[in-house]
Amino acid sequence: MKAKTLKKDKVNIITLGCSKNLVDSEVLSGQLAANDIAVVHENTKLDHNISVVNTCGFIDKAKEESINTILDQLELKRRGKLDKVYVTGCLSERYRADLELEMPEVDAWFGTMELPLMLKQFDADYKSELLGERMLSTPRHYAYLKISEGCNRTCSFCAIPLMRGQHVSRTIEDLVAEAENLVKKGVKEVMLIAQELTYYGLDIYKKRELPRLLHALADVKGLEWIRLHYAYPSKFPLEVLDVIRERDNICKYLDMPLQHASNSMLKAMKRNITREEMTELIHTIREKVPGICLRTTLIAGFPGETDEDIAELKDFLQEHRFDRVGIFQYSHEENTSAHDLADDVPAELKAERAQEIMELQQEISYGINQQKVGRIFKVLIDKKEAGRYLGRTEFDSVEVDNEVVIHSPKKLTIGEFVQVKITKAYDYDLEGEVVEG
Repeated sequence: MKAKTLKKDKVNIITLGCSKNLVDSEVLSGQLAANDIAVVHENTKLDHNISVVNTCGFIDKAKEESINTILDQLELKRRGKLDKVYVTGCLSERYRADLELEMPEVDAWFGTMELPLMLKQFDADYKSELLGERMLSTPRHYAYLKISEGCNRTCSFCAIPLMRGQHVSRTIEDLVAEAENLVKKGVKEVMLIAQELTYYGLDIYKKRELPRLLHALADVKGLEWIRLHYAYPSKFPLEVLDVIRERDNICKYLDMPLQHASNSMLKAMKRNITREEMTELIHTIREKVPGICLRTTLIAGFPGETDEDIAELKDFLQEHRFDRVGIFQYSHEENTSAHDLADDVPAELKAERAQEIMELQQEISYGINQQKVGRIFKVLIDKKEAGRYLGRTEFDSVEVDNEVVIHSPKKLTIGEFVQVKITKAYDYDLEGEVVEG
């Protein structure tokens, strides 16, 4: 009689939520692989026996998606398709005690900072020498670079400090080393992410050191694009603008969530800035970095928001004509200071206001894009779909911004840069042809 052979574990990591979660999943993948454990990301073949769900707990919709994903994995386990289901990430950090009671079939729960504990479930050791090493789940030509963890801000609507803790910066040396490793793997673009970029360095260097970090990263050979995400507007370090202007491989792009434009809403949100101060900052940014792309995100339906507040927000958008705008509907989050306020804007009205804002931005975006017709841009080729290539200019980040649809009789290489002349423009996308030279 033959002895039964033990099948080796294979782990599938499912990532929900933001790019910061994606980086955490990539780090976990790297650690598991270094411990000789087979690991895949978002596996559709169902040839794995363990699932790790990396959850998001940001707003109601994200929580719902996370819970549904866990339930889907538990159903696979019930049917004998999985041996184990582990849960990590923000939802697990925030609601672990409740979730353990509701979903006892989950084999173990982990918070956002418990990677070594999770590895113990696999009899794996945390390898500190792998700092910055990870298995990329993005296409090989771009990657996210998380420069800090947590947040010290006290915005009244935000539960992220509850899930991610206080701000902790990584050292410039570690970040440069990680960027160099990424370039060796073929990465040409890094997107700097943090809960709050502009706070970088205050904890370890006792001053804001984002400009110094940017100079150090811009010196990394082979790194062609560096992109900035999630800059806080209050006390924005203006030296950052000098670096963006001076260094060719730093994209003229800034993602700066403003959340609102009405002073009463900004005060209630505890944003530490007024509409007038934001206006001055926007003028300064555009003056110091001509042609910069400004992206922002907004919230509709915050407690106490009136039609007048929305009218003011629309007026602000008309005045400043942001290149990119995203909008969230307010989510009433426990243990935030805004939770003490009555959630008095009905769900339908939140949705209606968000739609109004996006319709206005659609017009603005269309007008801005029309001005690009006939111009030539450096474009990074991201993928090929339905016989055409899709790429991005330096003014477009992955997934959230414009794509450039490229028609080319010649074969193009994914991850290469080409010069593209824009021939057509739509609300959110561009179309163009490759030009030589």
